[in-house]
Amino acid sequence: MSITPYKIGFLGSDEIAISFLSSLIEDDRFELAGVLTQPDRPAGRGRKLRPNPIKVWTTQHGFPLRDPPKPGVEEANWFKGLGVDILLVMAYGHILKNDMLTLAPAGCFNLHASLLPAYRGASPIETALACGETVTGVTLMRVIPQMDAGPIVDAEKVKIDSSTTGPTLRVSLAESCIPLVQRNLLKLCEGNHKEKIQDASLVSYCRKLKKTDGFLDFTKPAHDLSCRIRAFQGWPGSFFEHRGDRIKIGTAHAGTNSGLKPGVVMKTIDGRLFLGTGTTALQIKELQKPGGKMMSSSDFLRGYALEEGELLDFVSSESLLL
Repeated sequence: MSITPYKIGFLGSDEIAISFLSSLIEDDRFELAGVLTQPDRPAGRGRKLRPNPIKVWTTQHGFPLRDPPKPGVEEANWFKGLGVDILLVMAYGHILKNDMLTLAPAGCFNLHASLLPAYRGASPIETALACGETVTGVTLMRVIPQMDAGPIVDAEKVKIDSSTTGPTLRVSLAESCIPLVQRNLLKLCEGNHKEKIQDASLVSYCRKLKKTDGFLDFTKPAHDLSCRIRAFQGWPGSFFEHRGDRIKIGTAHAGTNSGLKPGVVMKTIDGRLFLGTGTTALQIKELQKPGGKMMSSSDFLRGYALEEGELLDFVSSESLLL
């Protein structure tokens, strides 16, 4: 006896959702009925229009697709015409209105890449890492017309350690969506789940990242700078200015030596590089000059003149939290 699968409508634009979507389409209990995503955007050095990863994935698999600048009544009616039973959202980039939230019989649910109510907003992955968290995760929640504020259904935790970077954390969070969706989607479709209101006293917000967030403020503690460098390894990177050059730092960690003033350079005879911070020195492991490749500090210093005792240019960094 065949069972009619539940029809799923998905809204999203970021690669982070591809892992659980790929798992979902292998499950006979569900059918991906249609996908709503963002339109093509300029990207790369040539600023040519490029589709986002969700659009590419959807096109490759032949699922119905729409990519309007903003979702409206027309898109809500499109989902209705597809007969969707439930909507799932992840990293779509729009706050949805009631015509979209109420169209599916089972409702509309979002996967947000933090442990809500912490880090509501646009950059929860990088901000949690930059702020020194040791645990983060993905939260499944009902969508309401307010940013990441709906009641929580379930969450999947992910550990952060001293080797975690922004790119590796994104991969771990993407994979964590699979068990989260697998243990909850049928319950959501059947209306057999439970929801918990978010604790308003624990709410925090994070903003959209900017290129200028990559500037390092050496008055900050070395541990904080190390976390920030790992968080921004993908984008926007971490850097300082030196004689008109923007020098990018690849990896670094807090050293044990102290006494250096913020931004002051210290080199050792074996090629190690330290920069003064608000606490202990920050040991720089990898650097990259404009037009060059990322290399070890010892190789970098053989071909680039950072002088012992030199004070680097740096700027005060903005808080990532609103």
